[in-house]
Amino acid sequence: MQIVGYDAGDGGLLVSDGDADAADPRRPTAAVEYVPLDPGTELSYRLEDRHCAGALTDDGHRPCGADGTPHCPEHTSTWVCARCTGICLKDEMDCFDDHAIYLAAFAPNTFKVGVTKAYRLEARFREQGADRGAHVRTVENGRIAREIEAELATEITDRVRVATKRTGLGRAVDDAAWRALLDDFDPVETFDLDYGLDLSERPVAETLATGRVRGTKGRLLVLDQGGSTYAVDLRDLVGYEVEEGGTDRRLQSSLGAFG
Repeated sequence: MQIVGYDAGDGGLLVSDGDADAADPRRPTAAVEYVPLDPGTELSYRLEDRHCAGALTDDGHRPCGADGTPHCPEHTSTWVCARCTGICLKDEMDCFDDHAIYLAAFAPNTFKVGVTKAYRLEARFREQGADRGAHVRTVENGRIAREIEAELATEITDRVRVATKRTGLGRAVDDAAWRALLDDFDPVETFDLDYGLDLSERPVAETLATGRVRGTKGRLLVLDQGGSTYAVDLRDLVGYEVEEGGTDRRLQSSLGAFG
């Protein structure tokens, strides 16, 4: 079996059963299982070798044995719209849905600007693991939204690294700093997002897929294992071959309660 993807919105892993052969036209794809990461779920995967996760298609998983992880150059793609600043990079513009410009807060005091299709706003906050959000404007298409985002990004970052989000686990947003930022806008709606992690100690950064799931927060999976709590970047699991039975590695213990 191989971990070939993840769901950062609802929290889940995509695991291929490995029964495929890219060189054999009779079985070019393998079946993919969705493993929900609901609180209380017991994971028991031992991580083995890691290599390219191949490609997910409508028919299943197409494997790849190349060394690149989580994907080799052949299977690495960049969503062209993510690079847009208002000048469409596609052959023909197709982003005519209403788009929302938003602000997102990550504890304790990191704030970003972003855009998404208006109907996906709260889902986008959860995919990123934001602690708070504010819908500041709706515009008629993605081109206009990206222009406004690019202008705001000269003052507010449009990217937040997973390491920064992990550092904020279990911490509160600096309310005064968030309110001061919103004072420069007139939000349409604000959001307080809860992930039910109930953390009393700092999770240890680790790469494992064994333990009792406490919950997910965007790309971060929080696990309890052996009396300690761990925070795992789901992207760091993609590409690993896995076996049932749990980890046999010696893991660092939790760092202790919040001060």
